[in-house]
Amino acid sequence: MKVKNIILSAAFVLTSLMLFSGCSQSAPKDKAPAAAKDTTKKVAAAAKEDTVAAPVVYPPIDKKLYDSLMKKLANGDTTGKWPVKKAPYPLPGAILPFKRVIAYYGNLSAKKMGILGELPPDEMLAKLHGEVKHWEKADPQTPVQPALHYIAVVAAGFPGKDNMYINRMPEKKIDSAVRLAKRAHAILFLDIQVALSNIRAELPKLEKYWRMPNVHCGIDPEFAMHDGIHPGKKIGSYDAAEVNYVSAYLANEVKKYNLPPKIFIVHRFTRKMLTNYQNIKLHPEIQFVMDMDGFGPPDLKTGTYRDYIYHDPVQFTGFKLFYKNDSWSPPHHMLTPEEILKIYKPHPIYIQYQ
Repeated sequence: MKVKNIILSAAFVLTSLMLFSGCSQSAPKDKAPAAAKDTTKKVAAAAKEDTVAAPVVYPPIDKKLYDSLMKKLANGDTTGKWPVKKAPYPLPGAILPFKRVIAYYGNLSAKKMGILGELPPDEMLAKLHGEVKHWEKADPQTPVQPALHYIAVVAAGFPGKDNMYINRMPEKKIDSAVRLAKRAHAILFLDIQVALSNIRAELPKLEKYWRMPNVHCGIDPEFAMHDGIHPGKKIGSYDAAEVNYVSAYLANEVKKYNLPPKIFIVHRFTRKMLTNYQNIKLHPEIQFVMDMDGFGPPDLKTGTYRDYIYHDPVQFTGFKLFYKNDSWSPPHHMLTPEEILKIYKPHPIYIQYQ
C-alpha cells in the first residue's frame, strides 16, 4: 500500500478521536445587577491591562548567527532546497531557529484529543519537562522552548447553533490555557479547525489572544471542509491564499502591538491538504512552520516527511509524534529525538507530541 494511502486511512481514526462535544460553543450571557456589572467592567479592564503588556525591547537579530543556524538545520542537504533562499530575516525577539519548540497538543477538556488533556496538569507538565530534557540532551547546542498547543476551535461531529460543525472554546477555557502556559514558562499555540466555517471568519474571533506576545497560531487543513462536506467524511484543505490571509493578519497584529514574531504552524500529511504552496508569502513578523502531521511506523513517517515537507520548502519544518498511534503495530515505536535528528533533512525545529 502506498504511503499516502496508509496515512490517509490513519487520519480518519484520528478524526474520530477529535470530534467531541464536551464544551459549549459560546459563553452564556447572564443578566446581572448594576453593581455586578461595574465590578465586571473593573475586572475586564484589569485583565486587558494584564493582556497587553508593556513593549519589550529585543536586541537586533544576529544575521550571521541566524544564517549559520539555518545551515545547521539543513543537516547537510545538498539539493539547494534547504535552507530556503530569499526568506526574510525575522524581527527582533524571534524564537526560531535560536530555540527548538517542544509542544504538547490537545484540549484541556478532552482526554482523547491529545496528551495536553489526557493527564492532570501537574503530571502533564512534568512529562513535558521530561521531553524537553531529552531534546536538550540529544541536541545540546539548541536550547528548547516548551509550548502548549491548545485546540481552541474544534471541528465537531454535530452541527451546532450555526450549523458549521464547529465547537469554539469559550474565553474562560482559553484563558485557563494562557495561565497554564505562563505557569510552565511555555509559549501557547491556539489551533483552529474551521470545519464548515472559514479561516477569515474564525481567526479574528481570537484577536484578544493574538495581541499577547507569548501566543502563536496553528491551522489544520484536515478539518477545513468545502462544499458542505462534514468533518471526518473527507480530508479538508487550504490554499496558499488562505494561508497568506492568516500570515498577513498576524503580521499586522505584530506591527500594531509591537510584538515579537508569531510562529505560524500549518499541519500537513497529504499533497492536497495544501495547494499552491509555492505561492505562500513570508513576512519578517511571521515564522512559518510546515508540520508533518501523520502518524504510523517510522518508515511511513519518513516517507510522508520526504514527500510533503522536504519536497515543498517554505521556511521551517515541524514533526509530530504520537504516544499511542505511532506504535500501533509492534515492533514499531515512536521515534526518539536522536533518531529524528539523525534521519531527517532538514532538522525539524518544531516538535509536537499528541
